Amino acid sequence: MMKRILPLLLALQIACGCGVLSGINWDTGHLVNAGAKAATAASMTDEQISELCRQSVAYADAQTPMADAKYQQRLAKLMKGISEIDGKPLNFKVYKSNEVNACAYGDGSVRVNSALMDLMDDDELIAVIGHELGHVHNKDSKKAMQRAYLGSAAREAIFAAGGYGQLAGTVLGDISEAYVNAQFSQKQESNADEFGFQFAIDHGHDPYSMYRSLAKLNTLSSGSQSSTLAKMFSSHPDSVKRAEKMKKKADDYVSKQGK
Repeated sequence: MMKRILPLLLALQIACGCGVLSGINWDTGHLVNAGAKAATAASMTDEQISELCRQSVAYADAQTPMADAKYQQRLAKLMKGISEIDGKPLNFKVYKSNEVNACAYGDGSVRVNSALMDLMDDDELIAVIGHELGHVHNKDSKKAMQRAYLGSAAREAIFAAGGYGQLAGTVLGDISEAYVNAQFSQKQESNADEFGFQFAIDHGHDPYSMYRSLAKLNTLSSGSQSSTLAKMFSSHPDSVKRAEKMKKKADDYVSKQGK
């Protein structure tokens, strides 16, 4: 993260000091704000992350159509009794969208697209949600929000030079989009798989749920309807191995239960 912050701060310093950029009529208020964002991104507290998540989710909720009642009711029934993660209260909503995707935010908000619910049965769906919550539990989501926040700082720096009109008014949208489309490392994804596997079992679902959901997404990633979530799997060459690992875990679990 620091490697990304320093170039931005250097760029701001150069822009304010000399060269051909000195002729630009800078909006110093936004410029200072952009520098402050970059400086604080790496040191954001969990409370600040949660607040930024709440604002981003509220913006996304206002901009995105909600799925009809049958989707909301199915998700509510599936998640009944699952009310918190690491002390954060969970809240769930379904977006009406043809993109196969889901996202869990650091404040406990979980947003699921209707297309994902159409693709997955209840066992597979809870494993995917567990996977997304695994990113929150493992602090991957905090790092993703820091990156998204830093990205908005870079955009606001451009706005300070008069580049993109009223960009400051779309900062929350930029942050939300960057967060939803965040890419995690192979290790982070594998750890989230482990969490999703156990999450499904702990809530009374098929131990093969995580394996089956991964297998479906791997298949979808090579098709014409590939989406953000599916592309996450096609971008990692070890995706098939991840699914196989979850199948082996399920095999071992079932074998132990039978003894």
